[in-house]
Amino acid sequence: MKRFTQNNPSDRESNRTFLSRRMGIALFFMALSLICTVAFWILPAGASHATASWNSKAASAYLDQRTVSWMHNGGAMDHGTFCISCHTAFPYALAQQALQTRMREQTPSPVYSQLIASVTKRVHLWTEDQPYLNNKAQGPGTESVLNALVLANYGSGSQVLSPVTQQALKIMWSQQIKSGPNAGAWHWFNYGNEPWEAQDSQYWGAALAAVAVGTLPQAYRYDPDIQDNLRLLKDYLLHDLQNQSLQNRLTLLWASTKWQGLLDADQQAAIVHAAMAKQHPDGGWSSSDLIPPTWKRGDGTPQETKSDGYGTGFVTFVLEEADNAHSKGAIKAGRLWLMRNQNQPEGSWTAYSLNRNLDPTSGDGRFMCDAATGYAILALNTK
Repeated sequence: MKRFTQNNPSDRESNRTFLSRRMGIALFFMALSLICTVAFWILPAGASHATASWNSKAASAYLDQRTVSWMHNGGAMDHGTFCISCHTAFPYALAQQALQTRMREQTPSPVYSQLIASVTKRVHLWTEDQPYLNNKAQGPGTESVLNALVLANYGSGSQVLSPVTQQALKIMWSQQIKSGPNAGAWHWFNYGNEPWEAQDSQYWGAALAAVAVGTLPQAYRYDPDIQDNLRLLKDYLLHDLQNQSLQNRLTLLWASTKWQGLLDADQQAAIVHAAMAKQHPDGGWSSSDLIPPTWKRGDGTPQETKSDGYGTGFVTFVLEEADNAHSKGAIKAGRLWLMRNQNQPEGSWTAYSLNRNLDPTSGDGRFMCDAATGYAILALNTK
């Protein structure tokens, strides 16, 4: 048998070849590892969408349960109706309509059907209904806008307005302020609660009215009977635009994606860039990014500044609606944050009170989570 020793030239050549091959293999895998590491850091956040997911059924079920609870408890009103709350029932209505449209379902869910029935009844019984929160000064204006938007959104697939939607719109315009410094807006709740019932919320309500107008068939905006109303609304929204909170400006941007000519391209781009400037390194936004920077919690505790479901869901949704070429990366990162941060077993997203230091799993603390879940669904429910 041939013996290979170190003194054998043939043996030494074989060893060198073997070692060379092993070193080549090792270098190959080192290079591959380096490439994968670099790719992980330089790929945009949205590049991993294929591996990220969210539980739409759980999210829908969570909002169903929360809305049912609201119907029978805190939001219960006269005539068997309930309040379309800005924190729970309103975002639920928007989210359910989006899910229904996506799934091409002809029949709304039972809870959504109850919500539409309640709004319909309150429109029909407008002069008899108890005002929201028994507030005769601000309740009717607030409700009139929410009713009109919920019904406009519900009928968004049709070019013909239903009789109840037409009636809701007439009520909304009848509640519009016609003179004074707030001409064009509506009397809106101001209970010192951001982000929907504070001093600046009147502007938010007017922007929602503009969303309702844009959601309706385009021919509606040419109705001669509402031209003065539209002019007053547009003048009000544009008058102090630069000084509005980010939430207010984003809501106006949302409206402008539906109401052509409400904002010009430069105004839209300015709002998009203002939103992108607030995006956190993790891809999300905080609810506290959306409100006036001078706002303080009533209990003196500091605002929560980390990314949350409401801030990220709302901003991402509106940026998607605006469809600005410069915001594609921000949208991808926002969507990825939402996918990674859903409480999938429960279906919800977490957000934090802007008014008190509340446990988000507590009764009142849940309200921001309800809104977060509704807008997260809207943000993720894209084509």
